[in-house]
Amino acid sequence: KQWYQRRVAITAGEKEGLLDLAWERQQAKTFTAWCNSHLRKLGIHIDSVAQDFRSGVNLVKLLEVISGGEIARLETGKMRIHKVNNVKKALDFVASKGVNLIGIGAEEIVDGNLKMTLGMIWTIILRFAIQDISVEEMSAKEGLLLWCQKKTAPYKNVNVTNFHTSFKDGLAFCALIHRHRPDLIDYNHLRKENAVYNLQYAFEVAEKELDIPIMLDANDIASTMRPDERAIMTYVSSYYHAFASSQQASQAANRICKVLNVNQENETLMEDYEALASGLLEWIEHMIPWIDQMREQRASSISEVKARLEEFRTYRFPNGKTGLTVKPPKTEEKRKKYRLRLCVDTTA
Repeated sequence: KQWYQRRVAITAGEKEGLLDLAWERQQAKTFTAWCNSHLRKLGIHIDSVAQDFRSGVNLVKLLEVISGGEIARLETGKMRIHKVNNVKKALDFVASKGVNLIGIGAEEIVDGNLKMTLGMIWTIILRFAIQDISVEEMSAKEGLLLWCQKKTAPYKNVNVTNFHTSFKDGLAFCALIHRHRPDLIDYNHLRKENAVYNLQYAFEVAEKELDIPIMLDANDIASTMRPDERAIMTYVSSYYHAFASSQQASQAANRICKVLNVNQENETLMEDYEALASGLLEWIEHMIPWIDQMREQRASSISEVKARLEEFRTYRFPNGKTGLTVKPPKTEEKRKKYRLRLCVDTTA
């Protein structure tokens, strides 16, 4: 019985150790890919976060890219002290953003300590890629999880409750892509039991069509009892930012279209206004001599007075017999001109 208990304890410890190794492997792959997705903007590519950040140079450049600012002047020497100083500048910058780097020192990073380096990169990812995510008053991890739940809710065989086992079969990734870009994923033909295919399908589509680098290994995720939460969160956050940027671009395009439509309507209104105003001016110029003549010439007989009165009535009021009238339509045109001008002024 004692031997059995010891064996159970050893087996549990072995499983925990194997799980730690799997998580470490997944984190190393994911974090390296995530860093490269930003460093490529500077034409830089790294193969290992543990080795390629040891001098502090690439680490500082990564932080400058994702923060949009300058950190400090790098030391160009090759000695250990120069590397430690460079890494320290990077860590000081991260700390200045409100990140608590407990137990992570510059020396460990320079020495290539993988666990410490992964811990450092994770804090950077949390601060610059996840912390500012906000969905219905939920932020960071909770906000990202809620976003996943809301986007995948209509899809069968998808129930996102965490950032590890909920993504093992790949359907959650496919659902996220299909929800935003249904033209890219044929979701109805996917099967829950084809986890590796689903994962690889989502990863390849995201890389080719959405410019999201492949950060996870399909076989590794599908075969691991409990995939690494940090690796999954990092990759999912890339989906969130990619679709958020796309939505913002779409909203901006819609606003531009609305502005262009308003401008086009204004141009049409101005053309109508100018045409109406020109017609009124021509009519006024034509009528002024007639009115002056009517005012200057006095009638010499009753019949002439009646004729002029009838002529004025034709000008001023509708004629019951012929329906002819001159001034009322022009008065309406004048009102229309004012309305057009008002519309132009209020939409300009």
